[in-house]
Amino acid sequence: MVIKKRGLSPIVATMLLIAIVIVIGLIIFLWFRGITEEAITKFDGTNIKLVCEEVSFDASYSSSSESLFIANTGNVPIYKMKVKVTGEGSHTTETLQGGWPDFGLSQGGTFSGGIAESAGANKLLLIPVLIGHSDKGDMAYTCEERHGYEIII
Repeated sequence: MVIKKRGLSPIVATMLLIAIVIVIGLIIFLWFRGITEEAITKFDGTNIKLVCEEVSFDASYSSSSESLFIANTGNVPIYKMKVKVTGEGSHTTETLQGGWPDFGLSQGGTFSGGIAESAGANKLLLIPVLIGHSDKGDMAYTCEERHGYEIII
């Protein structure tokens, strides 16, 4: 009694190889697409990440009136400001809204206002948000936390 063993037909094997190559190519394409991000520029083509190094501002917080004071002392306009409020074992991040200028805080500009989530906070980290140009138009870019200004309450 002879048992015939049959493998995959050459057509099925070829289709499987083509499918594997397409899937691997798609994975590599999506990986490269995720690596390259759209460049946001400011000041004659300078990458906005480098402009964050040039942002300079002073800030203070008055706990008696629960008011935050910010003065732009640099040459880079600050479009918005994010505030990371750190309390007992937790933190929240909010964007300053009330009283913040519509077109941002230009050179020499000042801001004073309150923070919604300041109750129970022991540290504030002010993170500047800049606006730059890209192929899709003007876009906001939040600088990294290392460019922020820390206030201990």
